[in-house]
Amino acid sequence: MEINLINKNSSIYTFQLDEKNYIKFCPERGGIITNWVSDGKEILYFDEKRFLDKTKSIRGGIPILFPICGSLNITNSLFGKNYMQFMQHGFARDLQWQYCLNDKKNSLFLILQDNENTKKYYPYEFELRIEVSLKINFLKLEINIQNKTNIDMPMNFGLHPYFNISDLKNLDFMDYPVNCQNQKNNFLRNTSDELENINNGIDLLMYTSGRISFRDNFLKRQVTLINPPPFDLSIIWSDPPRKMVCLEPWTSPRNSLIDGLRKIVISKNSSQILNASIQINTFK
Repeated sequence: MEINLINKNSSIYTFQLDEKNYIKFCPERGGIITNWVSDGKEILYFDEKRFLDKTKSIRGGIPILFPICGSLNITNSLFGKNYMQFMQHGFARDLQWQYCLNDKKNSLFLILQDNENTKKYYPYEFELRIEVSLKINFLKLEINIQNKTNIDMPMNFGLHPYFNISDLKNLDFMDYPVNCQNQKNNFLRNTSDELENINNGIDLLMYTSGRISFRDNFLKRQVTLINPPPFDLSIIWSDPPRKMVCLEPWTSPRNSLIDGLRKIVISKNSSQILNASIQINTFK
C-alpha cells in the first residue's frame, strides 16, 4: 500500500488497497478523509464544490472533532483571557496535519501536534495520532491522544462521517436505544418517533451499546458503526435536501468541558486510546 498525491491544487492524496478499495485524504484541511471507495462504491458523501471554497466549512467526508464536540455554552475562553474561544467542534478540523505510513506500510497515520495555532485556544502540549486501516468493506480508526503536559488535560473527541445514500426515505436504522436527546431543543425523546422526522432534518444524540447501523433499501447497503466505550455516544444528523446522513461517534456531548458530563481527562504524560470502525454489508 502506498500514498500518492492525486490533486496538487487541493492537496488530496490517496491511500490505496487496490483499484476498487481506497481512501482519499487532505492533510492540509484538518486531516480529513474526503472519500472512501469500497468494492468500487463511493461510501462517503462529499461536497467538492463547497470544499474548494475555503471560506466555508466542509460538508462531507470524515471531519475530525477535537478537543470539543459541538459547542460550549460560554461567551469567552474556558482557559482565561489569554486564550481564544473554541469554534464549533474545536480546531483540529481546520489545521494542517502530518501523515505517514506505518513500518509495515499497511496503514496510514494522520498526526496533529500542538503548535502556535492550537495554543491560541488550548494551553496543552499533545499529539493526536490516528491510525487508519483499510480492508475490503471495512475501515478502522485507532485514535491515540497523548498528553505531553505535566498537568491533566481535559478533552472530547469525535468523528463526523457523512454517508452517501439514495434518499432519506429509503433508510431504516437498527441497534439504536429507546430514547435519545434531540439536540435542537435538548429534550429527551423516543428515538423511533424522532427518526420519523429525518426528511425534515434531525440532530439526535444517543447512548448506544457501542454499535449502530442503518440500511439503505434502494442501494441494498448496510452501514454499521462500531464505537466501543468511551467512544459510544452516537449522533444521527440529516441535512435535507442533501442525499446524505451522518452517523457520528463522540466521546462526550456538547458543553462537556463545562458541565463535566463524560469529560475525558488524560493524566499528565499519559494517553487515551479510542477505537471506531465502519463495516459495509450488502443484502438482497
